[in-house]
Amino acid sequence: MHDSTKVEAEIIAPSVHPLLRADIRKRQMAVGIGNFMEWFDFAVYGYFVAVIGAQFFPTGDPATEMLSSFAVFAVGFISRPLGALILGPLGDRHGRKTILVITVLGMGVTTALIGLTPSYASIGIAAPIIIVILRCMQGMMVGGEWSAAATYLGESAPAKKRGLHASLVTATAGLAFLVGTILATVINAVMPAGDVAAWGWRLPFVASLVMAVVAVFIRQKLDDTPVYEELVRRRENNEIHHVPAKVKAKSFILALTFSAVFGVSLYYFITYANNHLSGVVGMPRVDALLACGIALFVYVAANPLIGALSDRIGRRPVVLTGAIGLSLLSIPIFMALNTGAFPVVLLGLIVLGVLVCMTGVMNVVLLVEVFPASIRSTGAALGHNFALALLAGPGPLVAASLVAATGNAVAPAYYLGAVSVVASIVLWFMLPETKGSDISKG
Repeated sequence: MHDSTKVEAEIIAPSVHPLLRADIRKRQMAVGIGNFMEWFDFAVYGYFVAVIGAQFFPTGDPATEMLSSFAVFAVGFISRPLGALILGPLGDRHGRKTILVITVLGMGVTTALIGLTPSYASIGIAAPIIIVILRCMQGMMVGGEWSAAATYLGESAPAKKRGLHASLVTATAGLAFLVGTILATVINAVMPAGDVAAWGWRLPFVASLVMAVVAVFIRQKLDDTPVYEELVRRRENNEIHHVPAKVKAKSFILALTFSAVFGVSLYYFITYANNHLSGVVGMPRVDALLACGIALFVYVAANPLIGALSDRIGRRPVVLTGAIGLSLLSIPIFMALNTGAFPVVLLGLIVLGVLVCMTGVMNVVLLVEVFPASIRSTGAALGHNFALALLAGPGPLVAASLVAATGNAVAPAYYLGAVSVVASIVLWFMLPETKGSDISKG
């Protein structure tokens, strides 16, 4: 048995004080619980996208309603760079912890308000306008959460275990989507469709406020990271050096690239797939949600394994395997989904989930390792969220539009494959190996 008070190995540099194991566990719990809540709130919209479309964008045509609802899903991503522009610099100036508290509180409040917004039938055009505004606010909060959680955990982790610690961010986000899938399955299975449409879909939205209060209580008790505390000391002593524009540009391009391939594949996996299966393929909704739920369970379980693997063999082999795998297997995966046969669909989803896991865990650890410490919060937030806004957020809408325009159920694979091919090329030539790097520099 290890003593919980034992000091972990030196984190990144002699000038940065290592943390006690008990303190690291406390930080992991605080970030994990808050991250779970944040992503449960964001994901639950995707699971009830058809119902929300009918409630707030009624046209009488289910396909048009779903496209409208997916468009508002994308709006939540368009606002993410604005959140990054505001919250990222705050993280560099006032601490990583500050952002973690702001984002989890803001997300809880806005999600609960979505659940309380009257439908179009009750208040008319005001209903979709309110939903769009709240969805934008959700996007701003998420725009700060992912990179802040990555930075906080990465800067608190021992250098030799940063990949494993990074996996907590993706694992708890995946767990949030898994719980959302289970909850959506239960609600759809036990409640009449009329009750789901009338009020059942609102339950998880309103419940988020309770989770937000718990998460804020835990997070506000945290200290900031050793790297940030060292950054404050250096700033006070005028020891911060200007980061060259060339370094900033390269770091931003890399973050944009590995965030794009992760984001597009993730939202295909956790938002679009279940709607594709129940809508385009015609699988019973409960069966589609069950298959997605099992695949998500495998995804969550794979996260720490992928993180630990990257600590052994490096970041480049793992992220390139994920990106190249998505390039080659996008079409076969969609061919498997389109069979509608449960075992084949499940296999396709599991393969997709493992590839998403590879790009996801590497996304978290690389956001920390490719940016200098003094611009890390800003750079990671901007690089990640511009990729999500430009490419990943519109992904489900692009996928649904491709099917509608071509009548080809495999067409969504073309977008996922194209993004993955470009990302593979950029990462192959530009990404250095960052395992074990000194993240206190800059």
